[in-house]
Amino acid sequence: MGFARGTASSKSTSNRLSYRSTQINGFVWDVAVSGSPVGTESHDSRAPKRRHHPLVLLLAAVLFLEAAALAVVTVVLVVETLVDRPDSYVSAVALAVFAAIAAVWVGAIAVNSLRGRAWIRGGAIVVQVLLAAIALGSFQGLLPRADIGWLLLFPAIVVMVLLFTKPVLAETGQRDPR
Repeated sequence: MGFARGTASSKSTSNRLSYRSTQINGFVWDVAVSGSPVGTESHDSRAPKRRHHPLVLLLAAVLFLEAAALAVVTVVLVVETLVDRPDSYVSAVALAVFAAIAAVWVGAIAVNSLRGRAWIRGGAIVVQVLLAAIALGSFQGLLPRADIGWLLLFPAIVVMVLLFTKPVLAETGQRDPR
């Protein structure tokens, strides 16, 4: 009969199942997933730090400056809302909340640019395109302000150029582990 090769007793099957259970719940599985058993990771402060390329550091610095500028804008908007009487409190509060969310988001992009995350490129591009659109609007209109336009456009161009340099692409190629 054709079953002679694949037959196994119930005892050997239960042994295989219990062995698999120890693999899943034991350190063998943890080594395969993380590279080292759980609890053995070294958090030594003397461990060598990862060296970043200067262009990645420049990218992070510009992004941190943008996040700080957005935080200042948020504070100014909140103070103006409290001191002056806006035409619409709802719009004033919404604008301040939007500026705060943007500051946090750009700060998260800046932090994760130093961690080498791949997703920061898309997020940074979106932020820079929005900054460029606001800058172009500052160059024209009823009250054109070229100084504000250049203040917004220059860092946006710098970040866009830095995002497509080889060192930045190489360092931000790390995908998030799932």
